Order: sequence, then structure tokens, then C-alpha cells
Amino acid sequence: MAVVVEHEKRRAEILGKSLSVFAEEGYADVTFQKIADRCGITRTTLYHYFKDKREIFSWSIKQFMAKIEQHLRKVMASGLSSNAELLKAVLFSIIKTCSDHRKLLTVILTYLLQLRKAGKDPEAKIRRRTLRWRHLFSHILINGQRNGEFSGVSIKDANNLFYSLLESAVFHIAILNTIDMEGISSAISLAVDNLSK
Repeated sequence: MAVVVEHEKRRAEILGKSLSVFAEEGYADVTFQKIADRCGITRTTLYHYFKDKREIFSWSIKQFMAKIEQHLRKVMASGLSSNAELLKAVLFSIIKTCSDHRKLLTVILTYLLQLRKAGKDPEAKIRRRTLRWRHLFSHILINGQRNGEFSGVSIKDANNLFYSLLESAVFHIAILNTIDMEGISSAISLAVDNLSK
């Protein structure tokens, strides 16, 4: 049992360090050797944990998404009194985490563009990774409808609106290298507050 725990611990350490390598170098410039060097291990040892760079990158993205979900669980458990405040807090949490990992976000977007160039469907990958966010938005919106906080709201349309606000924020963070937190905060508040009317 201890061997499995040590293996998973080492794997997590490799992922943590490789995340910074991807953020610094960009997906295309990262090699298996660079990851091994950063981790202080040989390439042969690295092969015991991962089969290639793409697998490490995929797991790195999973780790990044897990970090966002960890923050979201804290927001959900925070005991906010209204669904409107909860929805705002969830959106702000996602945007803040993305902003804190700006370089990695840029690498992810570059990788997705490379996938599209290669004839693959990046939308499917994005949809799979963000499905929980959409479910969370729907959950909050449905609870808000049930308690009369969001009456007459199309869950699907509201969900699309909030997801679009996140996409806009990601674009500003990763492509424009800017994020106007005050402006995005105002836009989110305006959208959420209008649901309550």
C-alpha cells in the first residue's frame, strides 16, 4: 500500500512541477527532458509515471481544473444567503483562479488552437472540462427559481449568458493579457441582479 501512495505522491509532484514548465515554455517548446530536469529525475524515471508529454499536459489541465473545483466547493459551502450572491461568488472564483494562472491559460488556448489546426475538435475537450461548471450554474439557477429568487428565467439562456461572461474573461486574461476585475464584476452583478427582478 505504501508503494502506491508513494507512486501517487511522486506523480502529483511531477504534475505540479510540469505545470510551471508548460506555463513558462508553452506546450510546443516543452520536452520530456525539460520536465524530467525540472523534477530532478531522469527521462527513464519519468516514463514510469507518464507515457508522453501529451499525457502530462492532459493531467496538468485536470489538476488545474481540480484546483478551480476545490475553490468552488469552498464557495458552495460558504453559506451565502442568496442564490444570486452564490452565483456571483462562483463566477468570481473561476475568473480569479484563471487570472492567477494566466500563463497556463495562454498555453491551454494555444494547445486548443493547435488541435483545431490538426483537424480535431477542441470544443469537445472544452465542453468536457467545463461541464461541471454548467451543471453548477444550472443547480444554482434552479434553486433560485424554486425559492422565487429567479422567477421566469430560462435556465438554459441564463446558463449560456454566464458561460459567455466566463469566456469573455478568459479571452481577456489569456489573449489580451488584461483583466478588468471591476468591469467584469459589474457585468456579472448586472446580469445576476437582472435575474432577480
